[in-house]
This record gives sequence, structure tokens and C-alpha cells, in this order.
Amino acid sequence: MNEIHAHLTACAAEAARVTRGITPQQLAAPSVCTDWTVRELANHLVLYSAHGLEHRALRTPLPEETVQRDFTADTDWAERYAAQLDRALAAWEKPEAWEGEVDLGGSSLPAPEIASMLVKELALHGWDLAASTGRTFEIPADTAVFLLDVVDRYAEMFRRYDGFAEPVAAPGDADPFTRALALSGRTPRP
Repeated sequence: MNEIHAHLTACAAEAARVTRGITPQQLAAPSVCTDWTVRELANHLVLYSAHGLEHRALRTPLPEETVQRDFTADTDWAERYAAQLDRALAAWEKPEAWEGEVDLGGSSLPAPEIASMLVKELALHGWDLAASTGRTFEIPADTAVFLLDVVDRYAEMFRRYDGFAEPVAAPGDADPFTRALALSGRTPRP
């Protein structure tokens, strides 16, 4: 497998670990994402980092019923999320998933760039969910370096579409993951 797939796998494992620890009571609480509850953030993460990850590899659109679904309404939603992540990662194991462009509805990007953005989706929203529920989100050092590069390349574009807030200051000796969080407008927690 290639380097990007390894980063996807590492972030997926950590996102699955974080979601397994969320209690039903925490779902109604506010999240670190402005105007979103933990439930809304969890549903966003499940939709785009698991279902979206698979559909991007397969070059198929997300079905409307999937887009509208409240995944957290299922009592075993975290286990279903982990299983969906496994299916998505398996879809990206196929060599053809890495070939050509992925249509974004009016534009397209090379498949490796889409996969890189999905690493960002898993890592940043996984961290958001962890921070919102009193957990940590930890990724390998090489994945953090990769993430920082992706965030750096796409930060201004995501800011234009309100996907990122303005950057916040990171300590001068901050590790790459902390720097990626700060560059994306997230306030890293000690």
C-alpha cells in the first residue's frame, strides 16, 4: 500500500477509537465546532470520513438517504462507523482507486489529492470530536507531518468556504499535529 493509505488507516483507527468512547449523554452537548453539537459533528465525521471515503474511491455519489441519515440514532453507531471505515479503506486498497480524477461536482482533483484531503477530514474532525468529549486524538509522527503539509496547501481554500477559521498561534516548539490544528483555526489543547 502507498503512504497516503497508511495515513488514512492510522487516522481511521484513531477516529474509530474516539467514537467508541462517546456516551449517549455526550451527543447533545456542544462541540468545539461553532454551532454544532457532538451529535452533528459525529454525523458529519461518519458521513464524510467513512461513507464519503468509500464513495470517492468508487467514484459514486453519496446517496441522498445516506446524506440525510442520523447515524448516531443507532445504539451501535460507533461500531457501524468502524465497519464502514474498514469498507472504505478496502476500497482504497484497489489500485484503480488511485488512478485518474475524482469528480467533485463541477471540478475534479487527482485521486491521491482527494485521499490526502480525506486524511485531513479524519484527523481534524476526529480531533474535534475527541476535544469535544474530553479525549485525546493521537496520530503517528509521519502522519502528522503529512497532515501539516495538506493543511498548509489547502488552508486558504478551506477558509474561503468556511471550512477553516483563521489560524491561531502555536507555540514555537509545537509538533506538526499541533501546528496543523492551529493552521486550520483550531485551538490546540495541552
